[in-house]
Amino acid sequence: MNERKVTRVAAGILQQADGQFLLASRPAGKPYAGYWEFPGGKLEQGETPLAALQRELFEELGIEVLQARPWLCQRFDYPHALVELYFYRVTAWSGEIVSHEGQEFAWQSAGQLNVSPILPANGPILRGLSLNDTLIFSPAGLIDDAELIRKMAAYWQAGPAWLVLREPQRTMDDYAQLCQQLAQLPRPHGGKLVGHGDLSHLCTLALDGVHLTSRQLMALNGRPDGFDWVGASTHHLEELRYANALGLDYTVLGHVAASNSHPAEPPLGWAQFAQLLEQGWSSPCYAIGGQSLATLAQAQALGAQGVAILSAAW
Repeated sequence: MNERKVTRVAAGILQQADGQFLLASRPAGKPYAGYWEFPGGKLEQGETPLAALQRELFEELGIEVLQARPWLCQRFDYPHALVELYFYRVTAWSGEIVSHEGQEFAWQSAGQLNVSPILPANGPILRGLSLNDTLIFSPAGLIDDAELIRKMAAYWQAGPAWLVLREPQRTMDDYAQLCQQLAQLPRPHGGKLVGHGDLSHLCTLALDGVHLTSRQLMALNGRPDGFDWVGASTHHLEELRYANALGLDYTVLGHVAASNSHPAEPPLGWAQFAQLLEQGWSSPCYAIGGQSLATLAQAQALGAQGVAILSAAW
């Protein structure tokens, strides 16, 4: 039996400064007419995904792309076509958006959609847009609890910070107590508290999600039940692809640069990090190891969701 031909498509997530993104309805006469999607189109012979995106957004919307960064690449098997979708985050463009193909437009916010139905391939992408650009890991005993709580209160007051509570030196009772104190802090911008450790213990706590070690990840047969958000640490391609196969919401890949937490292990470096992303690039991925806000732009230019920050956050 012959394999199905893969149709390669570039799609643009146009984002305003406030985080809102543009969805467009599919015109009459196309498969899934009336469904909402991210604008874009098929790659032509010899065309790169970025070049296709620039051409399609000019033809469909009348705009010139000024800033776009790679984000995800996913395959989706529709009845009419097997598509490989290259998603770009488009943060700057020139020109007024015009409907050149009779489509409707709607600016939307992550988790607050008011249009439907959504094209099936875009479901996981919409969930990924709810993730923050930075993932903060707790200091694991480097500061006292009062200072940790004070700093996290400030992060959550300032924005939608995500904290992975990684405290391997604590007893379960001590961990649960700290978790309860953090869970009671106001999070006006939708920040998240993510657990780390034994899953049977974490499922009893007030958490928004769980972050798996690479060892926990590779021992699983499916996505853990009982958690809204699930991410995992990865170090090589096998782990990265397995996390994607299980349908995890994000991965952390590294360490990219020299790290105090792994002093004896050689870092991946940015070139190898980028290479691994290209081969296992179907869910949002954070760079970890020697990361800070100063490295965020570099990580995102290579296709990362953002950076995971340890000591620099504290």
